[in-house]
Amino acid sequence: FTASLLLGTTLTISSNHWIMAWAGLEINTLAILPMISKSHHPRAVEAATKYFLTQATASALLLFSSMINAWQTGQWDITQLTNPTSCLILTSAIAMKLGLVPFHFWFPEVLQGTPLTTGLLLSTLMKFPPITLLYMTSPSLNPTVLTSMAILSTALGGWMGLNQTQIRKILAFSSISHLGWMTIIISYNPKLTLLNFYLYALMTTATFLTLHSTKALKLSTLMTTWTKAPALNAALLLTLLSLAGLPPLTGFLPKWLIIQELTKQDMA
Repeated sequence: FTASLLLGTTLTISSNHWIMAWAGLEINTLAILPMISKSHHPRAVEAATKYFLTQATASALLLFSSMINAWQTGQWDITQLTNPTSCLILTSAIAMKLGLVPFHFWFPEVLQGTPLTTGLLLSTLMKFPPITLLYMTSPSLNPTVLTSMAILSTALGGWMGLNQTQIRKILAFSSISHLGWMTIIISYNPKLTLLNFYLYALMTTATFLTLHSTKALKLSTLMTTWTKAPALNAALLLTLLSLAGLPPLTGFLPKWLIIQELTKQDMA
């Protein structure tokens, strides 16, 4: 399944043809499903079902948008997306794949029902192919729609994470918020989106692996884990502050650059 995951991801990020990109996304979805439902717990099976339904819908929309574009323009090249209807449908499909507001409801639920290692894959590796597609089609997409979704994602991700006690749900809302930052800048400076994604993936990986080794799933258990591994917990604190984007730490860098770029575009 891990090999299939890598194959699906590689296929999507290296393809120039819509059908190949779609096939890669499908392979990815089918490879992660057994990983989500591996524990046979009802919550895990429910999470796998929710994940499957949203991803299948998003893939169908993606195929539909590329077909409309091919019908109008006569070619299947990813970078040549010119039909406005296709652009709108594709934006919805990618937002659904990533878990951007207003298609974000599935993500915290799915992440809560999965083991930490699978949750890590869902938060980082599974976001990479849709972000690559967004990167390649960004010149054609409607900046107003993307900006609206991005602002809503950043705001809702921040607010809804405040009310949680489950660490995986908090990380899911953190992911939604970070995706908002990535989406707002993609029309103006796509390289910053990739930088933000790489740093987000790095920090999230560190967080998930630390939680996996301390076996912490709730905030209440996290408070008592420092006795087991003080150094690891100190590192986790710094990583979480970096994920929050506080100034002296790495997580602040992409936000600073994004705000600077938005100011240049007269948006901030």
